[in-house]
Amino acid sequence: MDWNDIKIFLAVARAGSLGGAARLTGQSQPTMGRRLRVLEQETGQALFQRTREGFVLTAEGSAVLAHSQRMEEEALGFERRLAGQEQQLEGLLRISSSDWFGAYLLTPIFADFVKIHPKVQVELITDARLFSLARREADLVFRIKPFDEANVVQRKAMHVDYRVYRARGSTHSVSGNGEGVSLVTLDTAFQDFPDAAWLRRKLPKASIVFGSNSREAQARMCAAGVGLAVLPAPLGDAFPGLEVVDLGSAPPGRDVWVGFHQDLRGLARLRAILDATIERLAN
Repeated sequence: MDWNDIKIFLAVARAGSLGGAARLTGQSQPTMGRRLRVLEQETGQALFQRTREGFVLTAEGSAVLAHSQRMEEEALGFERRLAGQEQQLEGLLRISSSDWFGAYLLTPIFADFVKIHPKVQVELITDARLFSLARREADLVFRIKPFDEANVVQRKAMHVDYRVYRARGSTHSVSGNGEGVSLVTLDTAFQDFPDAAWLRRKLPKASIVFGSNSREAQARMCAAGVGLAVLPAPLGDAFPGLEVVDLGSAPPGRDVWVGFHQDLRGLARLRAILDATIERLAN
């Protein structure tokens, strides 16, 4: 196999299209397509499924992606050593988390990280769905459920406390059963989440007036005086215009788990950003 063809494979995997890969590599789209076909012929495997939405890795393509990434890292290190440069981390890292966790906890950490390692490209995807590490939808995933996929290296990243909030300066009182109280909470698809269920049990007579799968949207509605909301403490405490409401007991908190596929265990840039993130989250 030609190493240049492996670089084209990586570019197509990252861009999801020949056009995007061509822009990443500075080559023409026909050249990208021709070299990719040569690589697939040499390996005897279809590495991508051509769909209307773009190029999607096949099972065989996913299986060799981590190996190709390590080849890239070694090749870059080889070039730097010949050039007499100090070892420097570089390459793409695709990281997934929920919206509020990414915005309020991860981005400050990543901002410091990319200042130290400017050649590492960090992509943060915030989505309510659970990304698959086995299908290489992300390199590193933060989520509130432990991973049940095979070959995933995981650990608990932190515990998040939850609190009840209202608009700062609100004069509305909260009765024992919540009668006359308006609630801002998760939408119906997530109504069984522990904090949402706790809030309904705590205030059974309250009315739900707004629901969303976005914690930040809930915080904004709560700060606008729409109703009470249960929010993760790192979000609620940092969000302007909110104050904590004491209902006699605290909502249940959640553990946050972080995981990556075991094939990426030797990827230096992943280890570096994971170590930096865990250290900051623990403090």
